[in-house]
Formats: sequence, C-alpha cells, structure tokens
Amino acid sequence: MTDPVLKAQELLKAHRASIDRLDAILVYTLAERFAHTQAVGKLKAQHDLPPSDPSREANQITRLETLAAEADLDPEFAKKFLNFIIHEVIQHHKQHQS
Repeated sequence: MTDPVLKAQELLKAHRASIDRLDAILVYTLAERFAHTQAVGKLKAQHDLPPSDPSREANQITRLETLAAEADLDPEFAKKFLNFIIHEVIQHHKQHQS
C-alpha cells in the first residue's frame, strides 16, 4: 500500500511544477504584451495622441471580466489585474511623450 504522505508529496510536487510552468508563461506573455504597448506608446507620441484611451480601457475591463467569468476566475481579481497593467502602460506611454 502507498504511504498517503508520500502520495500527497508527489501530488504537491506535480502541482508546483505546473504552477512554475504557468508562472513562466505569464511572465513571457506579459513581456510580449508590454512590447506591443511600448510600440503603441511610441506611435501615440509620434502622432501627439493622448497616452490613455478611457473608452478602450473600459471596454477592455468589461471584456476581461467576461473572460474571467467564463474561465471561472474571480472577475473582480481580473479587473484589478488589468487596471494594474493599464496603469503601468499609461506610465510607459507618458515617458515616451516627455
């Protein structure tokens, strides 16, 4: 018979390995996203466009809340996460305009 503690440790190790892979995916995905938003910021600066677009931001938040609900993720958490990203992007855009 398998020791329940050893079985739990094996399951824990497998879950942690998945978490580590997902963390790497998140980091690389965020890096790619920020590369695109940096390009958007430069484009906005070149054409004297405002660093933020409140209408798009509101649409993106609504879209992400819907995606979160579909994915069984807390929509409020998704909203907070996107607001954090939007804030960072706007700061980058402002830097391009300086």
